[in-house]
Amino acid sequence: MTADPQRWLWAAGAFGLWLTLIAFTVWRERRAAARTRARSDALAGTGQGRPVLVAFASQTGLAEELAWMTARGLGDAGVGARVLSFADLDLDALKSAERVLLIASTTGEGDPPDNAARFVGKIMSRNPDLGGLRFGLLALGDSTYDHFCGFGHAVDGWLRRAGAQPLFDTVEVDDGDTGAIRHWQHQLNQITGRTAAPDWTPPAYHPWRLVERTLANPGGPGGEAWHLAFEAVGATPDWEAGDIAEIGLPERDGVVPGAREYSIASLPSDGRAEFLVRLMRRPDGSPGLASGWLTQDLAVGDEIGMRLRTNRSFHGPADATPMILIGNGTGIAGLRAHLKARTAAGGGAWLLFGERTQAHDAFFDAELQAWLASGVLSRLDRAFSRDAGDGRYVQDLAAAAANDLRDWVARGAVIYVCGSLEGMSQGVHAALEEALGADVLLEMLEDGRYRRDVY
Repeated sequence: MTADPQRWLWAAGAFGLWLTLIAFTVWRERRAAARTRARSDALAGTGQGRPVLVAFASQTGLAEELAWMTARGLGDAGVGARVLSFADLDLDALKSAERVLLIASTTGEGDPPDNAARFVGKIMSRNPDLGGLRFGLLALGDSTYDHFCGFGHAVDGWLRRAGAQPLFDTVEVDDGDTGAIRHWQHQLNQITGRTAAPDWTPPAYHPWRLVERTLANPGGPGGEAWHLAFEAVGATPDWEAGDIAEIGLPERDGVVPGAREYSIASLPSDGRAEFLVRLMRRPDGSPGLASGWLTQDLAVGDEIGMRLRTNRSFHGPADATPMILIGNGTGIAGLRAHLKARTAAGGGAWLLFGERTQAHDAFFDAELQAWLASGVLSRLDRAFSRDAGDGRYVQDLAAAAANDLRDWVARGAVIYVCGSLEGMSQGVHAALEEALGADVLLEMLEDGRYRRDVY
């Protein structure tokens, strides 16, 4: 130990400077936290009822930025929002919330961001009862890593095992993909009922020309469903079964209402992008903004702006893998693309489909019968809820076929569900849980063997 007074003075000065820096850092972090609380409190008071909890786990700042954009989007639609970092998220906050929206980044090979370390160690290690909670999850990741969106999927599985119910299936963002972020915004619009919100990240649309429009269900009691086909102006882009089209809507009264998403019912080999679009009606009977334009106002030969978006979470398995397809209504569009991608020499496909009447709503019936005859489709079960002597829904088909579902899953089958979020998807999920067991279905969900595209 030195007795040199000068060295002692230097050491004391350095120690004092270190204390000053620590104090400044603490002050700065507390001031930032206070500003965050003030912003959050302001957004929480913008709507009626209990505010939506928006929580973020961010490594580079993107998840935090998206959390604030989410909160502002909710506020603009009249829904209050409270924003928290995962560092401040606890069970009390989750239990007191009716709805929570989580934006979770993944770092490296499935690891959580630094600000989620406490949440993982102290909260996710427990088994709480979150049965009263409904959640939506935006998972950020990079598909060049093996465990793509690994932390987001871990949070999703933990919430489901705790009894929380998803508002919609996890939205995956691959390396900041703007299309996936717009899909998240689309899900927010479904929650708030907002139809004219501007896109956060406006897409670069490409021109497509309407070449065919056919009423698919003349006289159908559930409203008109139209089969539309578009050809690309220029080179036809590539896509896969399960991908989504974002169609830009025209400006009306000086407002650009953004885009609408539709499941693509065809493959690039068809040379055109096909859709099955239901004409929606407002309470006053007027046609819906997007469906009315596409099915009534747009003329054959007219051009629209459209972008095809990769929907990795609904891409199909290898052809040799058995595939169970379940859907209702216009949800058959996305399932049709998967059937088009199958071969008779593959692992087999089983379609369970529900609609209102067989006479009017047996969509793509000639194709389905041809696929049955060729062996592409191994089995076809259909239910028509308005028909005398039937009266069943697609979830009733799943419940009645429980033994066969177990057999298919035992030999490696995957399950894909496409159609309405309210009613159908919950009913099918409950029937599958009853048939397969809740633990098996959750394991299939986490392994990517149970996938849904519901809206």
